[in-house]
Amino acid sequence: MLTRRFFSFAATALVAGLTLISTAHAGPRLDRVLDTKVLRVGTPGDYRPFAIKTDSGYSGHDIDLVERMAKELGVRIEWVPTTWPNLLKDMQADKYDLAVGGITRNVARMRVVAMLPGYAPFGKVALVRAADKARFTTLESLNQPGVRVIKNPGGTNEAFVLENLKAAQVSTHEKNAEIPALIAEGKGDVMITETYEALVYAKADPRLHAAFIDAPLTPPSKLGFMLPADDADYLRVMNFVWDQMETRGALRQAADKWLK
Repeated sequence: MLTRRFFSFAATALVAGLTLISTAHAGPRLDRVLDTKVLRVGTPGDYRPFAIKTDSGYSGHDIDLVERMAKELGVRIEWVPTTWPNLLKDMQADKYDLAVGGITRNVARMRVVAMLPGYAPFGKVALVRAADKARFTTLESLNQPGVRVIKNPGGTNEAFVLENLKAAQVSTHEKNAEIPALIAEGKGDVMITETYEALVYAKADPRLHAAFIDAPLTPPSKLGFMLPADDADYLRVMNFVWDQMETRGALRQAADKWLK
């Protein structure tokens, strides 16, 4: 009887010990980030004012915020270049732990990944030459056989063009950040983009005009940071860090610096 009770007690203690050990560890992605002290961040780096790659590194609204997140986590950032067509594929291939750079929150993306709370409400607009601003005042005026539309592949801007501008002359340019100059130089007539990017380029180049700013071509959407949805602990902590940044004014500071 004593032996049976002893083994029963020992088994109970072992189960309790194993439970304590298992609960002391978070999910595998969170553990990897915190143990290696490295947060792998993917970005196309071609979308002002959110993330742009220059010779000196990355800068922009999202870059400031993700650097604050890394500081809160006690980790360093390892930048991983990607493209809009490969944004989801690279995340699913585990090439990075977070993606930033002006990524639209939508159902298609959130079917397969997670996204942090939205910021920077925007709508689809058009970047055109200032000399043509009276020519392009409606969606119908953009969707004409004589209108040359230049799109960047892989994102929601391309999806909008393919769905709504079927009558126009549509061409593709791989580098998003180069398209505004092509419009300004007369090599194209229209770039479909979003509120903030259009304002940045129109402000920087008087040859350009941001059309539909006051009445965007689409209902409002928001941008968001994209994360793999494979670790509930990682998502919980990253949402907490985002909430901390909002509480401490980091989101407001980034918006004041880059979006005004």
